[in-house]
Amino acid sequence: MTAQSPPRRWLGLIAVTLGVALIVVDATIVNVIVPSIVGDLGVSSGEVQWVQESYAIVLAALLLLVGRLADLLGARRVFLAGVVMFGVTSVFAALAPSGGLLILARFLQGVAAAMILPTSLALVNATFTGRERGRAFAVWGSTIGAAAAVGPLLGGALAEISWRWAFGINIPLVVLIFLGVRTLLAPSPRTSGRIDLPGAVLSVVGLGLLAFALVEGRTYGWVTTVHPLDVAGLSWDCGPSPVLVSLLVSAVALLVFVRRQAALGRGGGGTQPLMDVRLFSIGSFRNGNVATVLIGLGEFGIMAVLPLWLQFTLGYSALQAGLALVPLAVGSFVASGASFGMASALSPLALVRLGLALEVVGLAGLGLIATPDSAWWPISLALLVYGVGVGFASAQVTNVVLADVPADSAGQGAGIQSAARELGFALGIAVLTTAFFSVLGTTLHQRLVSSGMREPLSDQHTAAVTDSAGAAIAPLAADPRTAAVAEAAQAAMSQGLSMAACLAVGLLVLALVATAAVRPSTATTGPTLTHA
Repeated sequence: MTAQSPPRRWLGLIAVTLGVALIVVDATIVNVIVPSIVGDLGVSSGEVQWVQESYAIVLAALLLLVGRLADLLGARRVFLAGVVMFGVTSVFAALAPSGGLLILARFLQGVAAAMILPTSLALVNATFTGRERGRAFAVWGSTIGAAAAVGPLLGGALAEISWRWAFGINIPLVVLIFLGVRTLLAPSPRTSGRIDLPGAVLSVVGLGLLAFALVEGRTYGWVTTVHPLDVAGLSWDCGPSPVLVSLLVSAVALLVFVRRQAALGRGGGGTQPLMDVRLFSIGSFRNGNVATVLIGLGEFGIMAVLPLWLQFTLGYSALQAGLALVPLAVGSFVASGASFGMASALSPLALVRLGLALEVVGLAGLGLIATPDSAWWPISLALLVYGVGVGFASAQVTNVVLADVPADSAGQGAGIQSAARELGFALGIAVLTTAFFSVLGTTLHQRLVSSGMREPLSDQHTAAVTDSAGAAIAPLAADPRTAAVAEAAQAAMSQGLSMAACLAVGLLVLALVATAAVRPSTATTGPTLTHA
């Protein structure tokens, strides 16, 4: 990539990070607008799940393939194509007349998002060097944390107008991002070679099924089918869970994929690997990706359950719940600015460790104050501290991982790092939501039985609360005959949030321990990987 003036580089970075913010917001905004979609399109509960999850599953499935395409075609070209596709599919989603077409639009949005995420990393890595690279990654990473918090706020505000605006608002941003990157960043270098098609199929199948299993395990059952899976008129309603089968097929596909990539990396055939496993010989890359998975595990799973607690236990509206998450976004941006001045005193790895420590403090505080009558200000304070931690850790871990990756493997490195990040997020959501709803169901049932309620009625109320993710609490509270059930449910939901927060704290402590295996990079350019 040709040298550029500092102002153009930083303006280009703003355009790139806006693209990242766009895809992160679209991953979280849908959770808030679901009631409006149900009311307008009359979609079933199964369709609602696919509207929410298809985007994340496709995004995770395509990351390695897109990383390789970025090396062959140029990161900027793939990024711009993804931005255009995201704009077109956003129009498609905004105008969707039925649940089926909205699901299709979300699938295609996931494809576009997969084209944007790893290429944004490759662009940052290629455009900036030295101390500036650390600052650029601070901006890139803090954008992810802030956008995850802004999504529910934006969704809550737009839901009061029309859910369709949640997708329509993307259009002017897409135009701005496209023009900014096209004008301000030079074309990316391209490498020669071709796509490993068998490897591409194996990676897409393996990562896609793994993401599906992690996201949907609680819904369909981890071992046996507890809820039917309906797809294209076919129903899987008995026997081994589709999640269990997906995990087994995913494990086989990924094992074959890794073995194939290792053989190609040793010169087995004329095709270059889709994922160069020799990158894992780079200590900072290998150990940094392990830390990335663990950070993802503990970092954003809490975001899947926190809005539920705010709305159904504390009684916040969708907009108020979004506003409650603003301190997280503010903290993330504060950390981004602070890291500029701290870069001369602390290495990227030290900033990751500082961020993880602050995340632990913030989430521990959130777990301690989670009660049915929690005041807004301690919640805000805990989320502010947590957001500052996200701004340091989530941003700088990418800088650590990619610091020693050769320039001609930047796309692959970014794809692998993005896949590790998405895998951690999916695992975190699976682990924390399972813990949250398990504690909610068990605690509520115990409270109701202890109060003298008969088992069948207790089971009925417990199922109503857990199956609705807490939405049944308000109707229960409105009826004097079931007000006590609502109070018990609010207490159980608070206990579930405390358990999820404590579990996240434990995972982040493990991530902090894992950073001990990462050694700070001293190289200004990565090593060269030569083919046999």
